[in-house]
This record gives sequence, structure tokens and C-alpha cells, in this order.
Amino acid sequence: MLKKGIAPEEIKKRVEKANLVFPDALVKNYQGLIESLLLPDENDRHVLAAAIKTNANLIVSNNLKHFPEKNLQSFGLNIKSADDFLTDIIDLNQDVAVTAFREMVLNKKNPKMDEFEVLNQLRKAGLKTTADCMHALL
Repeated sequence: MLKKGIAPEEIKKRVEKANLVFPDALVKNYQGLIESLLLPDENDRHVLAAAIKTNANLIVSNNLKHFPEKNLQSFGLNIKSADDFLTDIIDLNQDVAVTAFREMVLNKKNPKMDEFEVLNQLRKAGLKTTADCMHALL
């Protein structure tokens, strides 16, 4: 069965690669918290549980309605969209962000794209503010 058009083998491969590259991002032993958490969509409780377990300050999700402020406040958590999060990251160090963006563009090979094509792809993916911010820096 495909999940969002991705074969299960590919999902497994991507998860394994992410866990190798970001071992500290792998959260364990959070499952016991899930049942006690309240969210509008019960399917998102694992995200909140993992954030609590790691003492996170922020959940990055485009499903902002799934994580109401009233459900996050008592855990010291906030929610941001991916677009707002990435824009904040760019603002922290604009020179590093531009260098990283240009490197990403140079490594983009399938299909090969220039900076402006990549910016347009970001916009199409819902990262309009991020793309506009980066565009202004180029």
C-alpha cells in the first residue's frame, strides 16, 4: 500500500537514513504519554507526546488547528508552521542561509534547477514566505 504515493520500502529507507543522519532526533519511550493527552485529532497525540518527552519548546507542523494553544501551554510548547519556522531560521543567520540555499541548488540534479526555479518550487510547496525571504537575500 502506498502512503501519499511513496512505497513502503522507500518510506523505510528514508526513515533509516534520517535516523542515521539525525540520531538525536529519534525519540524513544514516549508511548506511555499518548493516552493521557487531549488533542482535536487523536492521531496527532504521538507528536505531542514526543515533544513533551524531549522537553521541546516548539512543534513544527502545518496542521496548526490540530495543536491548539490551550492544549500546548501547560507543557511549555508552541506551534509554528514550517514556513514560519524556516523564515525564522533564515533570519537567525542570513549569510549561512544563503550559502546553504545556493549549495542545495547546485546539488539539485533531478531535475536540475536554478535558484529561481527552486524558489518557485518552495512557493508551490506552501513555503511562500520562506521563498520570498530567500529571494530578497539573493
